[in-house]
Amino acid sequence: MDKATIKLKQQLLNFVPFDEEEAVNIDVFLQFIDGFHEHIWTRDNSVGHVTVSAWVTNSSKDKVLMAHHNIYNSFAWLGGHADGEYDLLKVAQKEVREETGVFQLRPIKTDFVDVCSMIVKPHIKNNHPVASHLHFNLTYWLEADEKAILQNAPAENSAVCWLPIDRLFDFISEEHMKPVYQRLIQKMYK
Repeated sequence: MDKATIKLKQQLLNFVPFDEEEAVNIDVFLQFIDGFHEHIWTRDNSVGHVTVSAWVTNSSKDKVLMAHHNIYNSFAWLGGHADGEYDLLKVAQKEVREETGVFQLRPIKTDFVDVCSMIVKPHIKNNHPVASHLHFNLTYWLEADEKAILQNAPAENSAVCWLPIDRLFDFISEEHMKPVYQRLIQKMYK
């Protein structure tokens, strides 16, 4: 097992789950690491791989920056694949920049704040079929200026905007993501 994978495993072992669902996600993630070791960092592992998401809030923490993703046809958090990069906070920040055009980002915490595993349904991306697989996802909490100029990434999303947290679920059509977002909202105020 390489140093980065050992470090990630230790971080997961030290992470205190918020609820039972997150505890189960951590356990599944650890089993995945034990089974695949360093082969978790890239999409070459067709069973599953490490991904990151960014929960980007404004300074008053009453809005979250989200994109309307083309594949899922829903507003969703920002993020993407590790693709061999071990600095996952750096990946989260890179994904926000690519998907929204926002470059000034401040980590609220430098460690991940949430752990989840998600099933990715089969879909077509860049005219190629993608089989169903797992995303072992770590979420980082970042802050950005809501007055920053936003631009969508047409290959990824059709819109980028700040959504009010108290009405967030009016914009989310992926039912399976609502509990994840709800947990993140609860963590913000604990």
